[in-house]
Amino acid sequence: MTVTKESVDMTADALERSMGGFNFQNYARNVRLLQDEKMSTALTKYTKTGTTIAGLQFKDGIVLGADTRSTAGPIVANKNCEKIHHIAPNIYCCGAGTAADCDQVTGLISSQLNLQRRNTGEESLVVCALTRLKRYLFRYQGYVSAALVLGGFDSTGPHLHTVWPHGSTDTLPYVTMGSGSLCAMAVFEAEYKRDMSQEEAMELVQRAILSGIANDMGSGSNVDLCVITKKGAKMHRNRFKTEIPNKKDYKMDYPRGTTPIIGVPKVIPHRDKMKPNALTVVTVIPEGDEEKKEEKKMDIDD
Repeated sequence: MTVTKESVDMTADALERSMGGFNFQNYARNVRLLQDEKMSTALTKYTKTGTTIAGLQFKDGIVLGADTRSTAGPIVANKNCEKIHHIAPNIYCCGAGTAADCDQVTGLISSQLNLQRRNTGEESLVVCALTRLKRYLFRYQGYVSAALVLGGFDSTGPHLHTVWPHGSTDTLPYVTMGSGSLCAMAVFEAEYKRDMSQEEAMELVQRAILSGIANDMGSGSNVDLCVITKKGAKMHRNRFKTEIPNKKDYKMDYPRGTTPIIGVPKVIPHRDKMKPNALTVVTVIPEGDEEKKEEKKMDIDD
């Protein structure tokens, strides 16, 4: 069969040249890795992250909130970290996920917007920061673990968005992200109302973050807020601070004999060449108490 120039599928030819579309060449390799016990145990483990971040739009602007607990698996690494990141003088961003990813992504976009402001001489737009963030995260298909709540006030008014690690976005009047997001959203769903005052909005965001702190093990410590209005942004660091209890001011002293001794103490020399003078105290139950011991055991089993 003679293949003419007209019969060639140009789309298939372009895909073949550019190696576009899906590529399943690594599928067989991944299957072998999972079947090999040595290789499967060497694969990286998933580490749970914890955070509660939230934001809402009120009458004159945006309020962002976040807790301050930083975790390394089951360990609390930092009790008072900062999760509200500076993007521009009129734009701030709360970050959940991997701390390093959130710091680097927000720092990258902040520097890009700074250069843009110097070149244009104009204020940064929230939609510009949103577009840059979601395009960057979409390139890595969720492997950059940065779940963000973006808020700001520009020439077009207040704006509030969420940016997921894989690049999708939401635009809503109130949003939550992180492991404690459901707890915070429950507070918003119950108490949010339109055209709230600044003080009402700050109190509501604080209660939402405290709900995440109280019900999520990955969230904790203090509450940070950021208020963004037409006049500018103002950080409220540790607006709510968890009171760490002091040491107990009383001493628990039990008098001798509080714990009864059952049986007769017997001292046995400890036969150890390294410690020839060591003694071991063993409590011996009298032979006559065998029946009582059995009866007690039966009572416990029942």
